[in-house]
Amino acid sequence: MSKVVVTGGCGFIGSHLVERLSRTGHEVVVYDLGSPPPDFDQAAHRAVDFVKGDITDEAALAAVITPDVDVVFHLSAVVGVDRYLSRPLDVIDINVLGTRNVLRLALAAGVRVVVASTSEVYGKNPTVPWREDDDRVLGSTATERWTYSSSKALAEHLAFAMVRGQGLKASVVRYFNVYGPRQRPAYVVSRSIHRALHGRAPEVYDSGTQTRCFTYIDDAIDGTLLAATHPAAQGHCFNIGSSRESTVGEVVRLIGELSGSGEAPTTLETGTAMGDTYQDIDRRVPDTAKARELLGWSCAVPLEEGLARTLEWARANPWWLEQAPSPA
Repeated sequence: MSKVVVTGGCGFIGSHLVERLSRTGHEVVVYDLGSPPPDFDQAAHRAVDFVKGDITDEAALAAVITPDVDVVFHLSAVVGVDRYLSRPLDVIDINVLGTRNVLRLALAAGVRVVVASTSEVYGKNPTVPWREDDDRVLGSTATERWTYSSSKALAEHLAFAMVRGQGLKASVVRYFNVYGPRQRPAYVVSRSIHRALHGRAPEVYDSGTQTRCFTYIDDAIDGTLLAATHPAAQGHCFNIGSSRESTVGEVVRLIGELSGSGEAPTTLETGTAMGDTYQDIDRRVPDTAKARELLGWSCAVPLEEGLARTLEWARANPWWLEQAPSPA
């Protein structure tokens, strides 16, 4: 790679990807409506060009996805349960129409694309671990919870249809519960750390027995870069996630121990707080054999180490602590 475009490069995963690309000598164009995080050192990353733009504006996007670009990392999306419950139309427009714009322009320019997707595409399939070709099991279309899953699945369908039918060079990465510095305090790890450092009791949804496989940001970036550069990645989808399954309750308690918080967790009943627009997923576990065998990728950062790194960063960044946590 030499010149790359990162849509959504001001976001959590995107900003870490941009830093890694810049550090390793690539010219990076960030296309995003937002601004870089306050701790993003622009002086240290002078080869990064920030272009403010809407992913649904195809004409503006065409100015950055040009034949001199080697790879487009497409990370722009509406992400987070709180956002896709409150903004379901934006989820569909941005995640589907925005992706179509990126793919169409990349095809025309002859540029390779990595599409960021999500473990949410599997829905509530009860048979874990999930392989990349496993069935999707979703709830009702009347439940906003599933707009994000459906929009990301459509984005994948667009990518693979264009790979098979039109010769697009593309890969898909499905992230599993990525966490780390800069993540908005709206997720299990980031929200729990934010509460702990403010002396507030951690909050567990319902029973806390739901399981997840938490993936540290550095590991997610490693997998994303391999999907863009490894010859075997072309035309494939990869689960990018940890193989360690933990209950949400266990992770919340571990954050309490590492932070020195003595507060006992409180319980939030989602049925009462969110109504029938929200449905949880009992288990979310990836089968990562494909990424391991084709790309040589697997998670390297243990959960305890990743949480400790994130806590250390959070303590050193008051701007993040000053953010208001997202409402349940």
